[in-house]
Amino acid sequence: MKTLQSTLLLLLFVPLIKPAPPTQQDPRIIYDYGTDNFEESIFSQDYEDKYLDGKNIKVLYFYSKFTIILPLEAKYFQTTVYIFLTLFPNLEMPTCLLCVCLSGSVYCEEVDIDAVPPLPKESAYLYARFNKIKKLTAKDFADIPNLRRLDFTGNLIEDIEDGTFSKLTLLEELSLAENQLLKLPVLPPKLTLFNAKHNKIKSRGIKANAFKKLNNLSFLYLDHNALESVPLNLPESLRVIHLQFNSITSITDDTFCKANDTSYIRDRIEEIRLEGNPISLGKHPNSFICLKRLPIGSYI
Repeated sequence: MKTLQSTLLLLLFVPLIKPAPPTQQDPRIIYDYGTDNFEESIFSQDYEDKYLDGKNIKVLYFYSKFTIILPLEAKYFQTTVYIFLTLFPNLEMPTCLLCVCLSGSVYCEEVDIDAVPPLPKESAYLYARFNKIKKLTAKDFADIPNLRRLDFTGNLIEDIEDGTFSKLTLLEELSLAENQLLKLPVLPPKLTLFNAKHNKIKSRGIKANAFKKLNNLSFLYLDHNALESVPLNLPESLRVIHLQFNSITSITDDTFCKANDTSYIRDRIEEIRLEGNPISLGKHPNSFICLKRLPIGSYI
């Protein structure tokens, strides 16, 4: 069976196969798939400037003793991957064949994956938008400590294990927008941006101290959910808070300000959006006395 698969694979890539060239500095990305280790080598720092023109991008793969050159033009690259998956439905695909790996970034957008693929350990950015991922687990990122940005916009995520992001101490941006979440997981401490808009999150799905220790968080997007109240203990670092189009019905004097401290000013906040909620902000004037700008919403 293995012999048959190897033969079919070679036949599939015959028009694209060239003998492996002698060692030289080729300003393109070369991935070496060995039996024991996976290594990524980049031979030119100006790769993006020279080759990201939408037409001439090429990714080279060593397979056996050959170099496989795959054009990233959509109609060729996607067709090649589709045929490969059809011929070998049970064969585990190398992540950087199914996705695109470039200088620490992994692009897995619109490739119909239903789970987070094994990532190169050097990965700093993962873009896995518009796929069919339903769950995130602690194992997905256990050995990828350098991640700084994760984008899972437009998947089918319903559940995230609490320990999923526990080892991602460098993670700065996390997008879970346009999924099926009912609650939020424990979030990593260095987040500067968190986006969970267009989900199904209710207030009981956010723990009281979910954001309290996120002292670097500047942008919080929770609009278009099912929240009945504004999340508690929002950090002082916040600049933008989007809560529009939820089910928020009330606000207290401590929601954004400090009821017992009339001299307190929350000067970092630039924008709070509350339109599309069943609440009249005009009935809660003391809730905004510490703000430099009034929230956007209905005051009638």
